[in-house]
Amino acid sequence: DGREYTLNLIDTPGHVDFSYEVSRSLAACEGALLIVDAAQGVEAQTIANVYLAIESGLEIIPVINKIDLPSARPDECRQQIQEVIGLPADDCLLISAKDGTGVPELLERIIEKIPHPRNRFDEPLRALVFDSHYDSYLGVVSHIRVVSGQIRNRMKVRGMSRGLSCEVVSLGVFNPKPLPVQELSCGHVGFMTGSIKDVRELRVGETITASDQPASEPLPGYKEPRPVVFCGMFPVENDGYENLREALAKLQLNDAAFHFEPDTSAALGFGFRCGFLGLLHMEIVQERLEREFDVDLVTTCPSVVYSIEMLDGSFKEVDNPSKLPPLGQYQNIHEPYVRLKVYMPNESVGPVMELVKQKRGEFRDLKYIGGNRVVATYEVPFSDIIVDFHDKLKSRSRGYASMEYELIGYRAGKLVRLDVALGGDLVDALSFIVPADNAYYKGRDLVSKLKEVIPSQLFEVAVQAVANGRTISRATVKAKRKNVLAKCYGGDITRKRKLLEKQKAGKKRMKQVGNVEIPQEAFMAILSLE
Repeated sequence: DGREYTLNLIDTPGHVDFSYEVSRSLAACEGALLIVDAAQGVEAQTIANVYLAIESGLEIIPVINKIDLPSARPDECRQQIQEVIGLPADDCLLISAKDGTGVPELLERIIEKIPHPRNRFDEPLRALVFDSHYDSYLGVVSHIRVVSGQIRNRMKVRGMSRGLSCEVVSLGVFNPKPLPVQELSCGHVGFMTGSIKDVRELRVGETITASDQPASEPLPGYKEPRPVVFCGMFPVENDGYENLREALAKLQLNDAAFHFEPDTSAALGFGFRCGFLGLLHMEIVQERLEREFDVDLVTTCPSVVYSIEMLDGSFKEVDNPSKLPPLGQYQNIHEPYVRLKVYMPNESVGPVMELVKQKRGEFRDLKYIGGNRVVATYEVPFSDIIVDFHDKLKSRSRGYASMEYELIGYRAGKLVRLDVALGGDLVDALSFIVPADNAYYKGRDLVSKLKEVIPSQLFEVAVQAVANGRTISRATVKAKRKNVLAKCYGGDITRKRKLLEKQKAGKKRMKQVGNVEIPQEAFMAILSLE
């Protein structure tokens, strides 16, 4: 129509662990493009995210991408979008982002179908912080969507939930690179920096308003995400604690779904107990800490939140197995269960069913969703799918299966804590909770793996798996030995015996004061248990 339009696009991740980041982005938008891979079809994450967009009341445009691939099946994808999601097949646009096919038509459809921001210039300033990051020069950089009013440089603003006041130092828009501007008004998406020193002061979901003419009520923020997977993070060197704390705080600024609090371990010293939305979320946080902040970490085995039924009938939540009350102080351990949906080709049903059975899962439902694809529903203990389930699912289905899950509550189970003792001392950081029926097998496998990864000391180290105060498996890491008889050429046997006894006494004394170094491989051994 000869007019110029400005489009603000936010790319969101597809994985179920990042649904909070998707919901944050949707709150700043008027519409969403539902992009489906023409070769892969509708996947589990596609459905989870489209429901988030529908709940947010957004206009949705279905788009089928990668139609240039030889394996593309656009007609089948259209049928799946109509049957599974309920959007008309005729509304689907066929594009190839690689060679530009269909992109002009998509831009026209965006302008035609997605509503422009409502005109609220005359109302008091309200801006939603939907993301933020830390810049070593500018400090906290907040990504904002101005819903009403205007925000200008040197203006005094404040956060409506925490009451933080600051002066706007700079404003800008993403074009797509940051471009400084003097003001942002109703409908604009941009960034703001202020005189903010503490990274925790201006949180994602905060509403910014003018200090002199504040708005009467804040924008609906986000439902605070609740972490479901926990692990301990400890610096390799004791003097790295402060660096780790600063790195975690800066990371949390950009990733509001990540939680951490100080923790101590008898084996690993001072560190942090960290909470995540899933295992991929945990792996990415760990990788970012090591790559962006150059922090050397020891990470403990991930755990879920267990609900402990005490003798008086009350319940206590435990996210760290080493904090489990002593045996005899509780009746039951309740573990979280999830409803797991697996989208896969028809021929993968058998192998996937077998995998879920190994993970103590119960089959609930099976539906055909067009073509040769099915969706199977199971109920599975959450602790059994957080470690290696996703990798094994991809392996069993030759990469074609995808999954989504939602927590459905807690169920009592026959569970015990499996502890590891090295040289007679329990290592709290290696404890984890297992089904009582599997405790012996898990203990035996873990002990044999730990025997391989724990380095030899100058004294023997006993590796024991302990459940309910009883040793269920044991192995010994042999000591490094100097050949004290090397200088004896034949001669009296009592001389040799005396040298051996002297070495034995020295090793015994060393054993009493010796500490065993625990490498990161020891924690990885727990993850690789079948």
